[in-house]
Amino acid sequence: MSEAIVLNYTIPPDDFTRAGEASSDVKSKLKQLGVSPEAVRKVAIAMYEGEINMVIHAKGGEITVEISPEKIRMILADVGPGIPDIDLAMKAGYSTAPDEIRSLGFGAGMGLPNMKKYTDDMKIETALGVGTTITMEVNLA
Repeated sequence: MSEAIVLNYTIPPDDFTRAGEASSDVKSKLKQLGVSPEAVRKVAIAMYEGEINMVIHAKGGEITVEISPEKIRMILADVGPGIPDIDLAMKAGYSTAPDEIRSLGFGAGMGLPNMKKYTDDMKIETALGVGTTITMEVNLA
């Protein structure tokens, strides 16, 4: 792989039947490219958590994945409500997911903490009423 590969996904809102399709597709493509199993695992977990967050909180969004020999960058952009308190949202177990989402087994408050745990770098840009963009990177080198 000499040039960067760019993959784009549209995440539909409120569709738990399709949630995870993008991260599953990326996982499969990374395996085909011969990326290390550890890096594939980290990317799949972080991206899945982000994808679920987009479905629960943000009415869907767009994910761009850039795969280069050095790293995998995932950019998750939504036009949701934004995150009022990033520090609080980063606390394990904190969740704003409604009860009906929790009854489906989602919304345990581990999304953002797991996204940070399984990536080498994570940046959150958010504006209330505008949306959130999270950029995560997993190093390959």
